[in-house]
Order: sequence, then structure tokens, then C-alpha cells
Amino acid sequence: MAKPPTSTSPGTHKLLGLELLRFLATISVLLWHYPHFAYVADAPVGLVRGELPFYDVLFPFYELGEYGVVIFWCISGFIFFWKYGALIPNGTVDGWRFFVNRLSRLYPLHLATLLLVAGLQAAYVAQHGYAFVYQSNDLGHFVAQLFMASDWLPPTGVSFNGPIWSVSIEVLVYAAFFLGLRFVTTSPLLNLALILAGIASGTLVGKCFVFFYAGGLAAMARQSVVDAWYRPMLEALAAGAVVGIPLLLWLSGADLAERAAALLLIYTPVLLFVCTTQLTLPRRVEDLLQTAGNMTYSCYLLHFPIQLAIALAFASWRHPIPYDSHMFWIGFMGLTLSAAYLTYDWFEAPAQRLIRRALLRKKEAGRIAPAPLPHH
Repeated sequence: MAKPPTSTSPGTHKLLGLELLRFLATISVLLWHYPHFAYVADAPVGLVRGELPFYDVLFPFYELGEYGVVIFWCISGFIFFWKYGALIPNGTVDGWRFFVNRLSRLYPLHLATLLLVAGLQAAYVAQHGYAFVYQSNDLGHFVAQLFMASDWLPPTGVSFNGPIWSVSIEVLVYAAFFLGLRFVTTSPLLNLALILAGIASGTLVGKCFVFFYAGGLAAMARQSVVDAWYRPMLEALAAGAVVGIPLLLWLSGADLAERAAALLLIYTPVLLFVCTTQLTLPRRVEDLLQTAGNMTYSCYLLHFPIQLAIALAFASWRHPIPYDSHMFWIGFMGLTLSAAYLTYDWFEAPAQRLIRRALLRKKEAGRIAPAPLPHH
């Protein structure tokens, strides 16, 4: 079994390269969804993608930003195997602690944004007679959303705070991750088997398994070479691949959109290996990267409610949304990032601490002192 990180490996809570990559993946999803401002019901009207703000610079995000989701899944797999790969099999982290950690991290903001979007959509429907972008906002979908189970079965329509679909799927993978490590095996062969099964399934759930467990393989590879004499050479080769592969693809003129998922399955684990290279950074830079990573979940779940609120406001003013304006773009991105920053500090982190203290103290009643809580 892969050994846990030693003192010479990246800090358990300071995978700063991954924090930056998570933030960039979030930005890619935001830009992929930016054209929502051109939507009438569930389709864009009059949208010219080449005229979107800063398109000449940001076109990869506008055109391929949806793949930020699979990068999220891969990063999650890396972090989970990195942090829990030894703690779950040996019983240090049991099922209850793992469940509470996940619940406290994901559910408070999900519930808050679900209720917010439900209220805003009701107002939008009253104005227009149809919902903004996501149309399946009935009671059945609301109940499924309450249990974070909206996308466990074949799609029946994206609903309420639509971006939560990827988190809903990931919840299933979390359960498989814990059960597999605790009761089956810690061998990377399990990862390979689940990757192949996910590919064969051809489903969104299967795709999440594929990228999550590919990220897990990257974590195992990183841990296996922590003290190896050849680690610097391997890191240099991986860094060369991270730079060289996109360059070769660009020079070849390959259609990346058609092969993006397959390419990312190969490329992203190598990128994660490089992103966890030991670096010495100024404290301010470390703090900035940590802050960027902390903002990713709130940014991901807040950007659609913010778009919906903006759409409501402009409809009330009887003015079209100037989404092709550079100043509007800057305002939207600034508002979303500011809201994400404040939401993490004022809501996410306090709610997480409150839930963990309440639920884990009950479990650990009778002990002299509760064990420290994992941050992730």
C-alpha cells in the first residue's frame, strides 16, 4: 500500500499547486456558463461566441470550459487518496467521520443555494412564464436535490442550481471510495478496474469514476516516489510532458473538442503529479493560493444564482443584459469572486466547524480529547 506523505512531501493541507488548478478549473466553468446571459428559457438567442468579452484571450475557456468538471473530479481523486489512502484502511477515519466530513463540507452551501435558486426561479417564472436556463424545477427534482441525488440515475433534466449535478455524482464515488479502501483492497489494481468499468459504462457516473480513480493513481504514484533518488528526474520529465503535449497538439492542428475527454484522462494525472512538486513559496503567495482554493466550491455553486439574480434585475428594469460588454463581464466576475470569498469565510467554514463539532463530539463522547478534524 502507498505510504502516507512524509516530511519531505508536499504538506497534507498545502497542495498549493492543486489549489491553483482547482481555481482555474472553476474559472473555466464560469466562462463556459457565461453565455447563460443570452438564454431565453433553455437556449441562447442571438449569441455570437466570438463577440464575448475577451474572447481572443479566453476562447479556450469559452469553448472547452465544460471540461473543468472532469479536472475537478480528478483533483478530488488525488486529494482523497493522498489524505485518506492510509487512514481509512487502518481505521483511523471510520465511516461516520468520513460521512460527517463530506456532509459538513458539501451540504450547507448546497442547501442554501438550492433554496435561493428555488425562490429566484419562482420570481423569474412569474415574470416570463418559463424558468431561466434550467427548466426541470418541479417537486420531484427538488426532493432529489435535497438528498444530493439529482443525477444518480439517467438524466431527467437539469434542475434548480444546475452545476450541482457534478457534485451529486461525486457523492456516489465518495461512498465507493470509502467502501473500496476499507473492505476490498488498497491496491491500484482496484483503481484500474473501476476506470475500465467506468469507461465501459458510457455514463456520466462512470465518467466520474474514471477521472476520480485516475486522480487516485496519480496520488499513489506521487507517494511512491517521495523518497526516491530519481524523483527530480521524473518530475522534470512530467513537467516536460505537461508543456510539450499541448504544444504538439496545437502545432498538429488536432480537433481538441472531439478528443478532449480522452486526452484529459491521460494529461490530467500527469499535470497533478507536476502540481504537487515540492516548492518553496513566499508566505503571501501561499496564502493567496490557499484562498483561491478555498473559494472554489462557493464560486462553483454561487455563479448560477448570481446570474439568475442579474437576469431578474435587468428584466425588472426592462433592459437587455449587456453581456457583450467588457465592463459587465468584469462586474460579473468580480461580484462572483467577491461573493465566493465572503461566503467561504462567513458561511462555509463556520457551518463546517459547527457540524463537525456537533456530530463528531457525540461519536467521540467518553474520550479524553477528540482527534483533530481533517480540513478537507
